Amino acid sequence: MRIRSAFLPALTTLTASVLVAGAATALATPATGAAQVIEVSTASQLKSALTAAAPGDTIHLADGTYTGNFKTSTAASSGSRITLTGSAKAVLTAGGGYGLHLDGASYWTVQGITVTGGQKGIMIDSAKGVAVDTVTVHGLDMEGVHFRNSSTDGTIRNSRIYDTGNDGRGMGEGVYVGTAGGTSDKSDRIQITGNTIGPDVGGENVDIKEGTTGARIVGNTFDGSGLTGANFDDSWVDVKGNDVLVENNKGSATTNDGYETHTQQSGWGCGTVFRSNTSDLRGATGDKQLAINVTNAGGSCGTTVYSSNTVTGGKGLTNVPVTP
Repeated sequence: MRIRSAFLPALTTLTASVLVAGAATALATPATGAAQVIEVSTASQLKSALTAAAPGDTIHLADGTYTGNFKTSTAASSGSRITLTGSAKAVLTAGGGYGLHLDGASYWTVQGITVTGGQKGIMIDSAKGVAVDTVTVHGLDMEGVHFRNSSTDGTIRNSRIYDTGNDGRGMGEGVYVGTAGGTSDKSDRIQITGNTIGPDVGGENVDIKEGTTGARIVGNTFDGSGLTGANFDDSWVDVKGNDVLVENNKGSATTNDGYETHTQQSGWGCGTVFRSNTSDLRGATGDKQLAINVTNAGGSCGTTVYSSNTVTGGKGLTNVPVTP
């Protein structure tokens, strides 16, 4: 049984408890409501733990395969998060639907585990401050990690996402922020940092939808070798939200462009800043072949492309004036 050192001062008396008959074993100090470390080794234990976890708790997954669809709607707080953690050998495997669904589950940290199979990997709905850290997501019919329904201030970092969009419909984005077709989904201030996305991602590596504001896409490595051209996916990143920063990323293997901006709804797709990105367009065959293709320049919908961006191959850096 494993106890994180942060909890040791509170555990002067150790009490073993069972959350649900036959479910995960936890250590706590019931009199004070101290945080628990919930040890999990089966799918049924994991489902019970996702329901029973309270703010401050850690659910620790033993290495192994957890088959099913896993969901929680329990919210934590910024000062007392709930953590779901394990190694990359702790594998959530879904036969369909969502591998892991955080539905209203604000301030969760998901760390280290692997999610595979099913329609979508990690779905975050109506949740604030979710952190997805050092996970592996692959083998999906559709997208890998999706922040949706006004999930704000979330983070996906230091993670690996590949082999998505296997249903062939061009809906296999690595990271998807928001909802297409309107502006009511305010999934704002999402940070996408330090990830390796691709190969075989059957959509854009990152898609930032209209209605969302303030995304930060920084320090990632993109591989677009899975781009299909369905639903106009022909770049690593497509920005349709506002005030997005795209910085210090490296990309290779695209069918057309590296990065694109679009206006799908009036007043959106504006204010993007591109800085210090490295684009390798060798092998691209599309009509533009630009590192940064700004399709909505002009008027109040500005985009800033700094001279620190570089490109190898293709037909040029960008189609808008470059800022020194």
